Amino acid sequence: MNIQVEDIRIRAILATYRKRVPVTEGYVEVKDEGTWKQICDRHWTMKNSRVVCGMFGFPSERKYNTNVYKMFASRRKQHYWAYSMECSGNEAHISSCKLGNHLTGPGKNSSCDNGMPAVVSCVPGRAFAPSSHSGFRKAFRQEQPLVRLKGGANTGEGRVEVLKNGEWGTVCDDNWNLVSASVVCRELGFGSAKEAITGARLGQGMGPIHLNEIDCTGFEKSVTDCKFNTESQGCNHEEDAAVRCNVPAMGFQNQLRLSGGRNPYEGRVEVLAERNGTLRWGTVCSHNWGTVEAMVVCRQLGLGFASHAFQETWYWHGDVSADDVVMSGVKCSGTEMSLSHCRHDGAHVSCPRGGGRFGAGVSCSETAPDLVLNAELVEQTAYLEDRPMFLLQCALEENCLASSAHNTSLTSGYRRLLRFSSQIHNNGQSDFRPKNGRHAWVWHDCHRHYHSMEVFTHYDLLNLNGTKVAEGHKASFCLEDTECEADVQKQYECANFGEQGITVGCWDVYRHDIDCQWIDITDVPPGDYLFQVVINPNYEVAESDYSNNVMKCRSRYDGQRIWMYNCHIGGSFSEETEQKFEHFRGLTNNNVSAR
Repeated sequence: MNIQVEDIRIRAILATYRKRVPVTEGYVEVKDEGTWKQICDRHWTMKNSRVVCGMFGFPSERKYNTNVYKMFASRRKQHYWAYSMECSGNEAHISSCKLGNHLTGPGKNSSCDNGMPAVVSCVPGRAFAPSSHSGFRKAFRQEQPLVRLKGGANTGEGRVEVLKNGEWGTVCDDNWNLVSASVVCRELGFGSAKEAITGARLGQGMGPIHLNEIDCTGFEKSVTDCKFNTESQGCNHEEDAAVRCNVPAMGFQNQLRLSGGRNPYEGRVEVLAERNGTLRWGTVCSHNWGTVEAMVVCRQLGLGFASHAFQETWYWHGDVSADDVVMSGVKCSGTEMSLSHCRHDGAHVSCPRGGGRFGAGVSCSETAPDLVLNAELVEQTAYLEDRPMFLLQCALEENCLASSAHNTSLTSGYRRLLRFSSQIHNNGQSDFRPKNGRHAWVWHDCHRHYHSMEVFTHYDLLNLNGTKVAEGHKASFCLEDTECEADVQKQYECANFGEQGITVGCWDVYRHDIDCQWIDITDVPPGDYLFQVVINPNYEVAESDYSNNVMKCRSRYDGQRIWMYNCHIGGSFSEETEQKFEHFRGLTNNNVSAR
């Protein structure tokens, strides 16, 4: 349409829809020359409704009771827009539709003979269905989806990943457009796509690239029903496609604010809560407040990812009238759209330190890092070493050995070590920097450098029901760029008390032959086990995706040799495949590392 419309809205008319959030049914109105006008329904089609619903974050449209609206329309005078519109139904926005007939009428007002204002009735996705205040939402078991979004800061955005043969993979951005992106959005219960994003702008994925040159008509139920090319030669993860979807206006951002910060992206968290029948602003108790909770706050305000969570906020002077704590015991899983959806103490607030200077605070950022361990390298480099105790003095002092090592003879004793290399990539959109400043770094004599993160990884050996069998240990790290992709410059190095971190597009390698890069399995009997590495386990540093911070392998130990197989990153397989992995007893390969 080449006619300029200042704005468009769905205005709820019937009382039942006026109270609901989000608004799903009502007149379609356009703002023209500063006035809201209705659209004549004589040329209105369900295809038009589909486009309008998509713009407002709803995946589909439905029929409504026309008689009620006829009665309503006959009672009052309408102001009609001078045009109608003709959509084919797969447009992502009404502005892409053709302009229909020009309505004529006396003077400035257009008339709509024998017609009435066009009405749309939209079907919201499950996560946005209006909840009636009485009763709970019906519990529903989600089917294993074929598509998911990863690495996005806000609801309805992220890198597109598709499930094929039990394994998740990405989509190459050749021919990626709004029509195909809208199919993904609607399939996931959002509206049409606001933006089809190319060039891995929302971070690079891992694993296979499943689809390329996707060509959708816009009416498919799933992006997997579109035409596509399974050959992805010439594609790499720098071309991973992503999407930003239209999502319903839930008004969550109005229930929360950041106060006292130096810029709009930081401050003390203040929430709007009902106390004695009135709504008032107050603080959130900072006891156990962490990065995961801060992530929900930043998402709710549309400010991206959390970069830090603060338990003291005395340096930010918030609104004094909002010093009282109105929310405590907040514990989020990280996927919530609003802080009020997280577990919390409800009306019985309990906060020993009080609010005010101890109110919870956050700082938000549009981008975040995303660390991923190279699972293949662990599988290739794992081996056993019987190391004499006299070479392990340093490691003993650093708690890298099982506690029984204290009773092992220094001269004749040895420890059996499962050694492997760790290669940790930053696939996100910003550098991974340690939480602690230099003043808090710790000198490690074994490695002869400073460690900026005391607990950076957990190394564990578990039996098949998930119980730890080796004590494993919490490895501290010095973070640096060991190697980078061709066009990326190294920035961080450990030597000479240098700056620490991992640049986007670089990786930090801890080789198998350095101290503490092992699990002490001296006391472990032969058997089948799960080997597990968790990066950034305490969520000390914010990341765009924590689900890929876990790496698991199956391992078999026969008392002399060890086999590692099926090493993979958390979230890389379907739930079904993952469950089989947990209970799988057979060996898929028998490669003894050639050492």
